[in-house]
Amino acid sequence: MSESLNTFLKQFVNENRLKLIDQKLQYRTRHIAVVLENLHQSHNASAILRTCECLGIQDIHIIENSNNFQPNDEIALGASQWLTLHNYNTQTNNTTWAIQQLKKQGYTIAATSLHTASVPIDEYPIEDKPTAFVFGTEVTGISEDIEKLADCFVSIPMVGFTESLNVSVAVGIVINQMLTRLKKNSADWMLSPDELEELELQWLRNSIKHVKLLEKHFYETVKKEKF
Repeated sequence: MSESLNTFLKQFVNENRLKLIDQKLQYRTRHIAVVLENLHQSHNASAILRTCECLGIQDIHIIENSNNFQPNDEIALGASQWLTLHNYNTQTNNTTWAIQQLKKQGYTIAATSLHTASVPIDEYPIEDKPTAFVFGTEVTGISEDIEKLADCFVSIPMVGFTESLNVSVAVGIVINQMLTRLKKNSADWMLSPDELEELELQWLRNSIKHVKLLEKHFYETVKKEKF
C-alpha cells in the first residue's frame, strides 16, 4: 500500500483547512526554540504560546520546578494544539535536565538576562546555529542553574527608567527580531522534508474527530495488504 497515513487522513479534512495547513507549514521553524523556566502566571504562559504560534516558532520547552505551567485557553486561543510542547517536570532538577536535552539536539543556550556579559539581541548571530532562548520566571528572571549552564546571555536594549519588561512582551520582542533577521539572511531556518511531514501529521490529527479510529482502520488495511 503506497498511500501514506498523511494522504489517507487528508480525505477527512476540508479543502480550506488543508490549504491553511500547507501554508502555515512553510513558515514554521525549529532554528529558534523558546524555553520557559518556572513561569507561574497563567496570562503570561497563555500570551507566550499565542505569540510563538502566530510568529511561527514550533517548539516550546517548559521547565516546571516549583511552579506549574497552566495557560488559560481563552487567552491562548487554542495555540497549543499547533505547537510542540516539551514539558520537564519529573526530575529533581528539571532545569538541568531540559538544558542537557537541548544541547544534545544541537541548540546553543542563550539566556535572556541583564547579565554583565549580555549581548544586545540585535548583535546576536542568530544565523550561525540553532538557538534556544531561555526566559525566566516573573520578577526574579532566570535561575542560578541557567546562569551556569547557558552558553551566552542576551538582552533587550532599553532606554527607560524601568529597565524591565513583562516576560510575554520580552518573548515577543526577541523572537520577532530574531525571525526577521533569520529570514533575511539564512536559508536554513525552514523545516526539513521529514519535519514537515511529521508536523503535517500532527496538525491533521488535530483537525479530525475520532482520528484514532481512522488510524486503526488505516493500519489494519495495510496489514491485510501485506498478507
